Amino acid sequence: MSEFTEYDVQANGIRLHVTEAGSGPAVLLCHGFPELGHSWRHQLRALADAGYRAIAPDMRGYGRTEAPADTGRYTIFHLTGDMVSLLGELGIAQAAIVGHDWGAPVAWTAAQLRPDLFKAVLGLSVPHARRGSISSLDKLRRAGLHAYYQLYFQTPGVAERELEADVDTAMRRIMWSLSAGPPTPWNGMIGSQGALDAFWEPDAAMPWIDDADLAVYGAAFRASGFAGALNWYRNIDRNWDLTGALDGLPIAQPAWFAIGDRDPILRFVQPSIEALPQTVPGLLGTSVLSGVGHWLQQEAPDAVNAIMLDFLARVFPAARG
Repeated sequence: MSEFTEYDVQANGIRLHVTEAGSGPAVLLCHGFPELGHSWRHQLRALADAGYRAIAPDMRGYGRTEAPADTGRYTIFHLTGDMVSLLGELGIAQAAIVGHDWGAPVAWTAAQLRPDLFKAVLGLSVPHARRGSISSLDKLRRAGLHAYYQLYFQTPGVAERELEADVDTAMRRIMWSLSAGPPTPWNGMIGSQGALDAFWEPDAAMPWIDDADLAVYGAAFRASGFAGALNWYRNIDRNWDLTGALDGLPIAQPAWFAIGDRDPILRFVQPSIEALPQTVPGLLGTSVLSGVGHWLQQEAPDAVNAIMLDFLARVFPAARG
């Protein structure tokens, strides 16, 4: 990451650590769990080379960004507020916003709330979804899926202790289990041995992420712990309570969605993907990448970069080439 600029900025009441590259129209990159701004390393380079200012913060609770102790300070409004405030502090009047995994709901919600600021949105792995009559956690509870990872993560301290017991193993197994590598898709269930053993050990080297990149993640989570990252999950019910006013509010800006066909969450989000033309009337297209798992911007960076640059060229035609 040495060719990129890194700095800290106070935004929305916390310190955000930011990595950026390039100049031109702004593209804000929001990572998910358990990632970092480093997850966008391939996109930072490609965007900068194509004439964009690529901005990748460590999100609230991650890496070198501040992690408030109060679990209630990780709602979707805190997370989108961080992105709005960051652009304000940088003097950026408009940007495209891109989100992967948990970063995708941040991007979709930011586009809903501030169409004046976010003129285009690209979601990876997690599509925009209707609010629903009950929260997604209540659906899991009613189905009796109490060992599903999102419910397992709800009790403060439990998953933290298990994942932090061996951070390098945790990161290696999580990255492998949700990638296209395993022959059987990860099912999201936590067994009797706890969170660490719910993810499989790789049976071979992962060609899309090397030891140096895994070491970046390992060092970051050894320093920060997992509490901040897990607190995003602990606000799922609260987010449902807070977002009633957004129910049915469409996203009219130009939008794109991409997912890997080997992503274990594809079967869960398929109905929301099919509903995108209604929920996101600005949708210009959807891409399903063959042979790619959950970490698509890392597993298939060339394909993701091509999708992203083609989409952005429609939004910022002056930056083309």
